Amino acid sequence: MHIALFIPCYMDQFFPNVAIATLEVLEKLGCTVSFPAGQTCCGQPMANSGYEHLSKACDANYNAAFAGFEYVVCPSGSCTLHVKEHVSDTQNIFELTEFIYDVLGIKTLDGFFKGKVGLHQSCHGQRGLLLSQMSELNAPGFSKPGGLLASLKGLELTRLTRPDECCGFGGTFCVAEEAVSVRMGKDRVQEHLAAGTEILTACDTSCLMHMEGIIKRDNLSLKVMHIAEILHTAIVAKSINQN
Repeated sequence: MHIALFIPCYMDQFFPNVAIATLEVLEKLGCTVSFPAGQTCCGQPMANSGYEHLSKACDANYNAAFAGFEYVVCPSGSCTLHVKEHVSDTQNIFELTEFIYDVLGIKTLDGFFKGKVGLHQSCHGQRGLLLSQMSELNAPGFSKPGGLLASLKGLELTRLTRPDECCGFGGTFCVAEEAVSVRMGKDRVQEHLAAGTEILTACDTSCLMHMEGIIKRDNLSLKVMHIAEILHTAIVAKSINQN
């Protein structure tokens, strides 16, 4: 399967290891991956700040860069949702775990990762892409990223009392409402610590970036990894053990 990889601009600049992990996970799952060199910001920051009319050049650039690909995969729920709803005329872009779970049809992964992992259900992924069930609904629970993580040998998912609460990042919200944003982030981090989380993960680096800043400022013993990095580590560990 030949797919295109869309990497958000902040990830390209600050978290390239997440992009590399995403690429290698997809390749290990049998995909042929291209990285269109002309890609840049999807325009989400402008749109979320009320300036969507100024992001039309970003829209045109995205459509030109990814034209002709059957599938586009992005390791960010928020950027994926923005492209789906505001940029692309097609619905062929998928968040990484959504692509693995729904398009490749892989519900469990054969891999090993040791540790107590806490999953942060990012708002865009949960409520926009429906990657997991919202707790206020009287319906069977599910989590596509949670299911993939739980299938890894050695990994223990911690249980939270408020599993789908916002971390407070919210893009430009964390700038406009800094005090509220920080308080929300502190609440999320503290609940993970109380649940015994050793490694905090999510499908959005933006949420992790926000909480990691709090973790570092407070000198807390909590490691942060994007879910692509955990899946990559698990698959590599399996390959090493086989050899």
